[in-house]
This record gives sequence, structure tokens and C-alpha cells, in this order.
Amino acid sequence: MSFAKDDHWVWDFWLADDGEAYHLYYLQAPKSLGNPDLRHRNASIGHATSADLRTWRDHGTVLVHGEPSEPDASATWTGSVVCGDDGLWRMFYTGSRFLRPDAITNIETICVAVSPDLHAWHKSDDFALNADPRCYETLDDGVWHEEAWRDPWVFQSPPGSWHMLITARGRSGPDERNRGVIGYARSDDLENWSVGPALTGSAGFAHLEVPQIVELSGSHWLLFSCDGNHLAGPRAGQPGGIWLAPAASPLGPFDLDQARLLADEHLYSGRIAHNRSGRPVLLAFENLSAEGGFGGRISDPRDLEWDGEAFVLATERHERPATR
Repeated sequence: MSFAKDDHWVWDFWLADDGEAYHLYYLQAPKSLGNPDLRHRNASIGHATSADLRTWRDHGTVLVHGEPSEPDASATWTGSVVCGDDGLWRMFYTGSRFLRPDAITNIETICVAVSPDLHAWHKSDDFALNADPRCYETLDDGVWHEEAWRDPWVFQSPPGSWHMLITARGRSGPDERNRGVIGYARSDDLENWSVGPALTGSAGFAHLEVPQIVELSGSHWLLFSCDGNHLAGPRAGQPGGIWLAPAASPLGPFDLDQARLLADEHLYSGRIAHNRSGRPVLLAFENLSAEGGFGGRISDPRDLEWDGEAFVLATERHERPATR
């Protein structure tokens, strides 16, 4: 069954696999807010576990927003989890700080929390990674309504070298909507990070959200999300959703001109995982309900298959059941 909560909306999420259980970390906000559009200002991070990516045991909230002076003063947003060479788990997540109660203006910062067991998390008070204005658009540029520097995807390649892909915006583009890029930072120890130039240029996206590098059938791919309202240039007016683009390596180059929709906007913020039988599956949050409102829950895994030209979601009649 899909993962849902009676009293909370659930949306963006990320996964960690300890070999025995899948750990789901998800954004949540109380339905008592009334309007799901208010969830972004009120997001905290919850935790659930599963043996099969279908049946989940919820463990409740693990991280909440910080104090007014901290980079996550308003909310804790999307991230990723990795296990360091020291055996500790690190959750790199987005701290959001809204500047005014009546506007969507916000500054986004990469923060980190540490855990020995994937259950108890403690924020690192002395870590904050911000957009470098030499490479990336910031709020001071006065171009966009936010300082985009969110959704860190961290991975190791090769051993001893850590990389972070980030939803960011470049300093130039054909127009203000066409500046979405994949930002980049590098570290040797998960403690000290150097921000580098973007790994992509402008390619018709105002943002490339929740990026993930995946390997499918021996090739690398960039998974990301962008809704139709944030498509730009020749893509403007087309449907949005979850996209998959070919990559020459985990660090690119990424052929965004060949990016294809994997799922439309009924699903969003997709993540690809491998089930216990080794098959790649897509999970995403249900963005639109059957009634047309906000879905606010996480889907069951859907098999991916190659149709001769691209990876697509398997149809229900061909979909194989996940290992239980």
C-alpha cells in the first residue's frame, strides 16, 4: 500500500538502505493548516522503514526547524542520506528560511544531521553550505523569488571522493525562467565542501528539483523533477513531471536536450531504488489526487522497463510484484 498519514500531508522523500531495511525520510506538514500550499513553511522530516518498499512502519518525526537565527529557521526540506567511511550516517538536507510571512521569498542552505543508527539524528550546528554568488544566482540578484540551493544528492565516486548535486540557478540564461541548473560541491571527508561550477547549463527548466544519479542497465542517468509551470524556452507550455536524462558519467555531461518525461505531474519528486530482487523501481509522491486536489502521499513502487528507446514505467498489466 502507498505510504500516507491521516493527519499529515506527505510529499518529497529520500531513501537509505542498510541491507536489511529501507529507511524512508519524508517531508510532512499537518493537514490542520487547511491549505496544502502552506506545507512548505511548516515542513518537518519524518522516518519510516520497510522490508519491501510497500509496507511501511512509521517512526514519527526525526528533524524539525531550528531557531530564528539558524539556516533552517522556517522548515527542513529535501535531502539525502549516506554512510561515511567512519560508519556514521549523514543526512544532508535543505534548510529553508522565509524572510517575510506574506511572501514566498526564502533563502535555502544545505545543512547536515548525523546518526549512528538511522533512527536518532543530531544536527551539526557548525555546518552550513550556501550558494557561491560567483557561480550561482542568489537572492541579492533580484531575479528570482528564492535563493535556490536545495535538494542535495550526495554520493561517493570513487572511494574517498564525495560529490553533491544541488537544485540551483545559474547566473545567466536566455531569460529569468531559463536558469535552472544542477549545482555542484565536492568533499574528501563529508565535513569540508568546496562549491564548484554547475554541471549543466540552461536547458528549458526554471529548476531541476530532487536530482538523483542512478545506474540502469550499465548506463548512468539523471533523474529530476520539473512541473509544467516551471518549463521555459522551447519547453514552455509542455507537460511537466518526473524527467530522466542520459549521463556520460555520474558527474555528467548530462544530455538535458534528451530528457524525457518518466511520469506526468500526477506524480512528482521521484526516486529510483532497487528492490530485493534487483529490479529498478520508481517511487514518487502523489501530487494530484483522483479528485484533482493535492495527493499528499507516497506511491507504491512501479517497475521500470526499456521500451527500445527509453526507460518507461511498466504498465499495470505487465508490472511484476515487488519482492516481499
